[in-house]
Amino acid sequence: MSDTDSFIDEVTEEVRRDRLFAMMRKYGWIGILAIVLIVGGAAWNEYTKSRDQAAAEALGDAITAALAADDAAGRAEALETVETEDAGGRAVVDFLRAAALAADDRAEQAVDLLDGISLDGDLPLIYRNIAAFKALTLKSESADPAELRTGFEALATPGSPLRLLAEEQLAVLDIREGNDQAAIDRLQAILDDAEVTTDLQQRASQVIVALGGEPADSRG
Repeated sequence: MSDTDSFIDEVTEEVRRDRLFAMMRKYGWIGILAIVLIVGGAAWNEYTKSRDQAAAEALGDAITAALAADDAAGRAEALETVETEDAGGRAVVDFLRAAALAADDRAEQAVDLLDGISLDGDLPLIYRNIAAFKALTLKSESADPAELRTGFEALATPGSPLRLLAEEQLAVLDIREGNDQAAIDRLQAILDDAEVTTDLQQRASQVIVALGGEPADSRG
């Protein structure tokens, strides 16, 4: 290689270094920012996980302490003082408090709590459906049958996680209204459903027999 070629190569390399340093001075902050964001994001993630775990543990301890009360009235009162900013945690506390209120013969207050859960759009559908179902069952002796039927029919729609339990309650309403054959047909449909549980299958069969029918096992 000639001296001229060597000189040209050195100049070219120097120009490349100058351009690289110029680019680093101009855009180097982007790389630094990316590193800061990655490290900061990891630290924030660990912090939030630790914070959420601590909050969950505190909520669990508070619930356990509240449930240690000797009677339903004491449990309801203690659960009322449990505080949490998490919507799911609040729903769990309200479910437990509603159960305590119902056990203390305060069904109306329990229904109010459950209705609040069922209408909370921030909660998963299963929470809202369970709350609506529990509220309807607590009102089963006092509410208008048409209101109950409308509520259970809404929970008996295809895809609802409480569909078969709602169908069972609709059969109970059929019986109350003197429509035994409608109840038998509805209970038989429950028995024919692939998703029926063993307990529900037994209850449906027993009620069909009590109504003078004969359960038909069409799934086997």
